[in-house]
Amino acid sequence: MARRGMFSKSSNPMFGKNTFQNAQGGAQGSQTLDGHISGYDVVSEPMTVNGAVNKSFILGGVMVSAAVVAYMFANPMFMWAGFIGIIAISFIANRDKERSHIWAPLFSIAAGFSAGTASYVYGGPMGPEGGVISQAIIITMSIFFVMLTLYKTGTIKVTEKFRSIVTVAVGAIMVVYLVEFALYMFGINIPFLHEASPIGIGISLVIIGIASLNLLLDFDNFYKGEEMRAPEYMEWYFGMGLVFTLVWLYMEIIRLVAIFAGGD
Repeated sequence: MARRGMFSKSSNPMFGKNTFQNAQGGAQGSQTLDGHISGYDVVSEPMTVNGAVNKSFILGGVMVSAAVVAYMFANPMFMWAGFIGIIAISFIANRDKERSHIWAPLFSIAAGFSAGTASYVYGGPMGPEGGVISQAIIITMSIFFVMLTLYKTGTIKVTEKFRSIVTVAVGAIMVVYLVEFALYMFGINIPFLHEASPIGIGISLVIIGIASLNLLLDFDNFYKGEEMRAPEYMEWYFGMGLVFTLVWLYMEIIRLVAIFAGGD
């Protein structure tokens, strides 16, 4: 059980992924407003939605491959590599977007290590029986397609106010995750968070809801980036953001599915 507790702390997702600062090189004099890209003076090929989607598929494949490796060769090393990699690479990528074609695949590997570790803990030899991994994948993808449909049909519109609220909520959760990890290093657990209690389950459902809403921001980034003629390298950066949200969502869901399966 001590080993399982160590692994379970790998669920810290990328911190501050929704911070958009001035992009250099491909776009000159770019500005940001409430998370939107504006004022790009494009001197290179602009990004497109199709390009961002294709990059997202590539990054998704990299992430899944890394997750399989982490699952097959379960080791605390993957937990640490995933956690440190997610934090460090997201920090670097946010300040060096021009090289997102390098940072995004590396980030996807780190995210895959985290997802694979979580899969081993909650759905592998250490977790309960009953197809926890497959259930978590199905639920995650179902939420993805539901949110995509809601966005494409305009049922939920990503306004500046909506974006600001979701961004603040995501940032607050990321801070809580980091505090949780820091306290865990000293053997201290935050009450109710990630516990198999009614309050703990309720908190997890709220987090899953916010992660689901964050998908809408990821979709909107693709379209806003094309509309504002953001530089082509932003396809990798926005694709990295989508990978982050999906991995974060999956890791929260698999933990909750494991609880209901009686594995916590």
